[in-house]
Amino acid sequence: MENILICDDDKEIVESIAIYLEEEGYLVFKAYDGIQGLELIKRAEIQLAIIDIMMPNMDGFRFVKELRKFSSIPIIFLSAKSEDADKILGLNIGADDYMTKPFNALELVARVKSNLRRYMTLGSKVENDNIYSTGGLVIDDNCKECYVLGESIKLTPVEYNILCLLVKNKGRVYSIEQIYEEIWEEAGGRSDNTIAVHIRHIREKIEINPKDPKYLKVVWGVGYKVEEDAC
Repeated sequence: MENILICDDDKEIVESIAIYLEEEGYLVFKAYDGIQGLELIKRAEIQLAIIDIMMPNMDGFRFVKELRKFSSIPIIFLSAKSEDADKILGLNIGADDYMTKPFNALELVARVKSNLRRYMTLGSKVENDNIYSTGGLVIDDNCKECYVLGESIKLTPVEYNILCLLVKNKGRVYSIEQIYEEIWEEAGGRSDNTIAVHIRHIREKIEINPKDPKYLKVVWGVGYKVEEDAC
């Protein structure tokens, strides 16, 4: 049974989401601002957090920045704002998914399951020597760790999965639709620029100069690839 945090200052929304999640067998923890949410995560073993952006005391953006200092659990943002700028900011600071209010509760549950499936898979160990590298970039898929020139790089679960996919298949170009289907395990790409935002965030972490990337390349009009022999 996975533990899920719902953090929103609207108690009716919290209770509504909780009903759907509890029907699926999840154990739900409730908080009504970012400070309460962080305290709960530090006390309980939470596997996923659903976070509202506009909250008193500590908003969702600051909450995620603080959480990412010590945890890589999946985060789904909820927001009354639908502007791309807010989505991009949310994904850039470490969120894994984003839903705009009002939202379909069943779709939220589906996204919870999808994000948890990826996160729990990352937490499992494999016995094969699954280590992939190009140049100074190394992916140790046994430990789910990434290194650049020997330095450990902290990635979110989605960032790790995208980079691992590309490094395992270095030299191969993946379209945005193919990356989405591989990582989210769903057919059909999204209408927003979720993949592009995650790619940009990965570059900021692994590249010396993200504007002139050594490892993670764009093939204009086609998609993305990791160089086969980056040097």
